[in-house]
Amino acid sequence: MADRILIIDDDLDTLKLVGIALQRQGYEIMAASNGRQGVIQAEEELPDLILLDVMMPEMDGYEVARRLRANEDTAAIPILMFTAKAQLDDKVTGFEVGADDYLTKPTHPTELIAHVKALLGRKGRAASAAGASVTTGPRAMMIGVVTPHGGMGGTTVALNLASSLMLRTKSEVTVAEFSPGYGSLALDMDLDPKPYADLLATAPSEITRHKVIESLAVHESGLRILAATYSSKDAELSHTASAQLEVIFSRLTGVGRYVVIDMGAGLAALNQKLLKMCAERIVVVEPIESSIKHGRALIDDIVSLGIEPKTITVVSNNRVRTEFTIPWGNVQEQLGHAVTVNLTPAPELHHQATRINSSAVLVQPESLTAQQFAKLAEHITARQPKAV
Repeated sequence: MADRILIIDDDLDTLKLVGIALQRQGYEIMAASNGRQGVIQAEEELPDLILLDVMMPEMDGYEVARRLRANEDTAAIPILMFTAKAQLDDKVTGFEVGADDYLTKPTHPTELIAHVKALLGRKGRAASAAGASVTTGPRAMMIGVVTPHGGMGGTTVALNLASSLMLRTKSEVTVAEFSPGYGSLALDMDLDPKPYADLLATAPSEITRHKVIESLAVHESGLRILAATYSSKDAELSHTASAQLEVIFSRLTGVGRYVVIDMGAGLAALNQKLLKMCAERIVVVEPIESSIKHGRALIDDIVSLGIEPKTITVVSNNRVRTEFTIPWGNVQEQLGHAVTVNLTPAPELHHQATRINSSAVLVQPESLTAQQFAKLAEHITARQPKAV
């Protein structure tokens, strides 16, 4: 995959011209038109290199560099200061605040590209010398799981999908609950929800990728889990700590290959925003009349947000054996949307999994339930954008 370069400059002509020159060299370009936006974008996107102007209003390039170097997530990203400030003192200040290289405007594109290549090459050699690999793969695929109302098994679907993705791809997978006060994973998996509570009590600007990673529990299978609190009084945090939850979401995009977000029920403001940022949306319904009506309304509301219907996957979750369930074909017809997977009832297996703090897929990987989740995982991985 191409190296990713973030250009931070308030001069739109510079953004355009430099961006085009670097794109022609095969780099992936991101842009920020002011210092504050640049800091936020650097923290969220973690580019391979930052091209930074000095003279910007409100927050100049020196302050941007200081903040990036003070954040452990961005501290190692190479910074090339590209500015009209050509005095020796200006250059010295640039290096003092953390710039790796300094280039004055105007300059020939060939010289700029040479400096960029040198910095990226230096970064690659440093990583190799440390025995590390440079992360150049795609960002994590964000998968949101939402239900029309509570008690429909959304968390079970999220956990088992994450388990199946991990088994199928042999890659790092995270499952995270985004419904404080309604957490199930802490109870079912015997996990401490305090790290989650601590994150929500942290100022959004201080929630770094490293802090989020430290808050993840690692199951014996290798699955990473962010388990929400289950105290009823924490339910209000869905609203009062929505800024923290949004930052946590953005930090998780840089963790592993897949992140499955259990969003709980309905389309509150936070869910509307996060669903737009997901690559895939999974709507869980039950094959009974009232649930199907709720499910159709939810799908219509998601589409009304400007989300493509083809990025919505429907899972029909038969949680208990009953004669009142509606056949798969009829569910699809009433929903007006294809049902990708029809999960058959397996209450004993799910109960067994909970007793040993695991998922049904991990407890019995050859079971019918595991096969059904494998089909869902296959559907998701087939839709993942391929790395360029």
